Amino acid sequence: MKPPASLPFLARNSYRLRRLMDAARFLPVFGFVLLLLPLMREDLQTGAASAASEWAYLFAVWLVLIGATLFMSRGLRKAFDPPKSPPKPSGPAAKD
Repeated sequence: MKPPASLPFLARNSYRLRRLMDAARFLPVFGFVLLLLPLMREDLQTGAASAASEWAYLFAVWLVLIGATLFMSRGLRKAFDPPKSPPKPSGPAAKD
């Protein structure tokens, strides 16, 4: 029997960055599906969906999508911002 092949080394930061980028790409699709769910729901007693519960659900999904976007954008901003260079010294010592 052949021994198991060793797993390739993946740098933790680049792996997490790629997964975060994948999640950011998938978020609009996930949000679209969540926003369509109230259209498939109806009250068993009356046969119609409750307008108040639908609006509360849509507002909650909207807030969750905003929060998820904020979380992902902060993580991606840290990865793609160029490193800040140290300030250049000024004054008489800088002329040497």
